[in-house]
Amino acid sequence: MPPLDRTGNDLPFLTAFRQDLHAHPELGFEEERTSALVAKHLEEAGIAVHRGLGKTGIVGTLQVGNGTRRIGLRADMDALAMPELADRPYKSTISGKMHACGHDGHTTMLLGAVRHLAATRNFSGTVHFIFQPAEEGRGGARTMVEDGLFKLFPCDAVYGLHNMPGLDVDEMAVVEGPQLASSDSWRVTFKGVGTHGAKPHLGRDPITAMGSFLAALQSIVGRVIDPLQPAVVSACSVQAGDPKALNVIPDVVDIGGTARAYSAHVRDQLEEEIGRLANGTAAMFGIEAKYEFIRRIPPVLNDADATARALKAAKSVFGEKVRTVYPPSTAGDDFSFFAAEAPGCYVWLGNGPAVDGALHHNTSYDFNDDAIASGVAFWTTLVEQELAAD
Repeated sequence: MPPLDRTGNDLPFLTAFRQDLHAHPELGFEEERTSALVAKHLEEAGIAVHRGLGKTGIVGTLQVGNGTRRIGLRADMDALAMPELADRPYKSTISGKMHACGHDGHTTMLLGAVRHLAATRNFSGTVHFIFQPAEEGRGGARTMVEDGLFKLFPCDAVYGLHNMPGLDVDEMAVVEGPQLASSDSWRVTFKGVGTHGAKPHLGRDPITAMGSFLAALQSIVGRVIDPLQPAVVSACSVQAGDPKALNVIPDVVDIGGTARAYSAHVRDQLEEEIGRLANGTAAMFGIEAKYEFIRRIPPVLNDADATARALKAAKSVFGEKVRTVYPPSTAGDDFSFFAAEAPGCYVWLGNGPAVDGALHHNTSYDFNDDAIASGVAFWTTLVEQELAAD
């Protein structure tokens, strides 16, 4: 059959399934309905199902023949805590929650691959289908690993796929090396001595210290980090004083933000330098500083061998529409915890044009159902090639 024709009569079912998930979004570790539906369809396809890893995570296993190689395919299931503003027939039915990153599509494509592979069984080896909860910053991948994912289901390689608006639905990017940045949080609290706004000399002003700190913050990336190494430091939250008391200098200022890097060394530098700058600013203004750096998600770095295998499958499906040069994203993905346990590769599948500018995490975003067949074709081709029967 043609490479992209792996869904056949299944496409209407998969489209309806995707739209149903979209209409019923669930946040991280709350994917009870979603995981129940996934488990139901896996069992109906004759797949062995393990539930409860990472609270609401699902692992389906299909072993065919006597091949010894084992691979994992991952799809995330969670939605985001944000409203859906675009009007569509399958619009979110739950206020303040929506599938704004396409995880409904990722779950659907992997389920489509399950159904095809279970029916054709044209490989020899073991596939673990990993339906992961809580990718959106709530620690789903780490929790699955801590719950024994790779002890129960060892993998010789693990693969992830994410949609990308701006690429055609029959286009894929497969690139070795950095794909997504580390995603860490930081907090700084400056504690001074509050006083009357008209008598600043009687106190220690943490707001002035904050201004100096924020102005100097970008010097870390501009003057400390190697200019050939990408990095981002952003202050995203500032809380100080009361807008109803504009004659009061407060005691405390709280600042928080994010830090991103593609290497362990630069990640360490960011942690050290933000703290150094905070403490130095506090010393300069004669106030106290409290600093916390919260390591959340390591960078996603594609393994050379796993990337070569994924690239071979992608070229079989998409031909010349495979990109081997594509810029990494400064977003994060906790697939990195899986790739730390087995050689990993994370690929980008086109989602078509960004309609009305609706990119990921936008209130008008939607997964493109025209990409379902492409995703199923890639997953099934990857399995059949990597676990080729003798």
